[in-house]
Amino acid sequence: MSLPRIAIATGDPAGIGPEISLKAALNPAVRAICRPLLVGDRGALEAHAAACGLAPQIQSVPRAAGSSWEDGAVNLLERRQLAPGELHLGAIAAPHGEAALDSAKAAIDAALAGEVDAVVAAPQTESAIKLAGIHFDGYPGFVARCTGLPPEDAFLMICFDSRGSETRITHATLHASLRHAIDLVTRSRVLNAVRSTDSALRRLGVASPRIAVSGLNPHAGEGGLFGEEEHEIIAPAISDAQKAGVAAEGPFGADTMFLRDGYDAFVVMVHDQGHIMAKTHAFAGTAALTIGTPVLFSSVAHGSALDIAGKNRADPGAMIAAIRRVAGAAG
Repeated sequence: MSLPRIAIATGDPAGIGPEISLKAALNPAVRAICRPLLVGDRGALEAHAAACGLAPQIQSVPRAAGSSWEDGAVNLLERRQLAPGELHLGAIAAPHGEAALDSAKAAIDAALAGEVDAVVAAPQTESAIKLAGIHFDGYPGFVARCTGLPPEDAFLMICFDSRGSETRITHATLHASLRHAIDLVTRSRVLNAVRSTDSALRRLGVASPRIAVSGLNPHAGEGGLFGEEEHEIIAPAISDAQKAGVAAEGPFGADTMFLRDGYDAFVVMVHDQGHIMAKTHAFAGTAALTIGTPVLFSSVAHGSALDIAGKNRADPGAMIAAIRRVAGAAG
């Protein structure tokens, strides 16, 4: 059986993305479970390789389908993104933001064409993307748009090891102000998040998923003392999911929900309910899956670390963890 083909979008070329992408692609443990294909600008990749003291054999291909992994070379789906003098390691600039999203889009297109089995993206820098004049609300919405879906149909699931097992957390809302996120917590959106989580877990090999769902308010509303969203929105959405055959329970208070055993995933309502848990327990080892779209897409949960770009200090652990998870699902 052939190993799955994983496209690795190299992220912001001025950050640590190319470095951790290259280190991951060269890692023997990664090459034992998949066939990695880097996607990005060759000049940027070579600059990072030189800064790290690496001299990989980079084989450029015009299309993912033209890749060959027979001789141990590092395959690169080459994107001509940066003009001479445009790369400035550690800096925030519009060309860097454009390059990060171009790499991700090319990798997603390859997956839609069936030329790769999954995509893993290195970190982008949102301020660089904003300088480029591109609307970006996170990878889930970006992947949805690239695959022709409404952005509200895609969700972020972060995955990390905790207490000897894997913790998975899906966010019903993501990069929105808290005031706006509360308005986004609707019955249909919560239901969609729960059902997408169930489908993703089955794709990841969980035969009979159990899902815990958080409330929005302190203590899940405390019976209406601290808000009515649990009673009016979240509980009905959980009931809808149960009627559709999903083993979902809640709403539980978000401050204690993660102490409950026996669940394969948790669904939270807003960004910090899940991210505080992940970054406290596994800051450098968290993988972020985009679920609800036809493309198996993962990214690292940390940033582009502009301050250490080009210094050979970046740890590819989160990238390797992301690759490992999608390789297992795609294999």
